[in-house]
Amino acid sequence: MKPTRPGVLVGLLVVFAIITWALLKPLYSSLPTVPWTAIPTVLLLAVGEIYSGWMTKARIERRGDTKPVEPLAVARLAALAKASAYGGAIFGGIFAGFTLYTAELLDQGVPRRDFLITGGSFVVCVLLVCAALYLEYCCKVPKDSSEEDR
Repeated sequence: MKPTRPGVLVGLLVVFAIITWALLKPLYSSLPTVPWTAIPTVLLLAVGEIYSGWMTKARIERRGDTKPVEPLAVARLAALAKASAYGGAIFGGIFAGFTLYTAELLDQGVPRRDFLITGGSFVVCVLLVCAALYLEYCCKVPKDSSEEDR
């Protein structure tokens, strides 16, 4: 599996932001208000991935009293990190599109509420992408010192 390229994630975010912004022009008035529950949910996912990355790296490097980590567990964590990075970029783009659209309507009550919620959701999605990239980095197998000497 190749490492996730941040440029692809930024591209996904921008494309989904543009598509969402364009779709909201005719549809925004018929949509329900945006729920606030995405913010704590995605934040908990990001914190969990940061902690998993930190513990996995410690176990791979066999620091302290940590037990060795199973290779299959590391592969699963790497797959989770890759999926979270892409999912966070896509949903971050959707929330960015909402934020951009509602920024024009801040003088109204409901769009101002949606702006704050989608802005917060965008921020935690970016945090999730960063956490996923960190977890993916922590899942790398360290180079063997005997291979470097050759």
